[in-house]
Amino acid sequence: MPQPDHVMALPVPDAGGLDDDLRAFYAKCEEKLGLVPNVLKAYSLRPAKLRNFIALYNELMLGDSGLSKLEREMIAVVVSSANHCYYCLVAHGQAVRRLSGDPELGEMLVMNYRVAPLEPRHRAMLDFAWKLTTAPHTVVDADRAALRAVGFGEEDIFDICDVAGFFNMSNRVAAGVDMMPNPDYHAMDR
Repeated sequence: MPQPDHVMALPVPDAGGLDDDLRAFYAKCEEKLGLVPNVLKAYSLRPAKLRNFIALYNELMLGDSGLSKLEREMIAVVVSSANHCYYCLVAHGQAVRRLSGDPELGEMLVMNYRVAPLEPRHRAMLDFAWKLTTAPHTVVDADRAALRAVGFGEEDIFDICDVAGFFNMSNRVAAGVDMMPNPDYHAMDR
């Protein structure tokens, strides 16, 4: 059974009407990923916000950090699992499968990260991201100390919070506009 056949519940502008820089970015996505992620198509309704989204996403997920790309994607999936964000679970679950080379890990993180046989560093990171998502008012110094105890530094802790915060925001936008992931993600890296 296919998912709904739309990018989002709001109108999506034709890519041909975008400014040159955004069309060039779409072309780079096609070249590297084989598709233009629907989140970009959705944000094209507001081109200035699309540019901001691209810049922030690239800094958080691809920029310099003590967190690996896989660890950042793991956070994205666990936050999205807590929020039941269909778009991000599909898209970032695929990224975990690709980066880890382990399709089972991707599925465990999507469904219930607690069943995954994780090393202590990843367990602590994901426990923190889950708590920050589901009960942010209960995060205390002991939670940050648990991250330090498994080797995370101060900048790493900031990055964990920043990635978790970004995906909490993104999940809410995706839910609010009924954003659908590209169907291609479902079959990738299985």
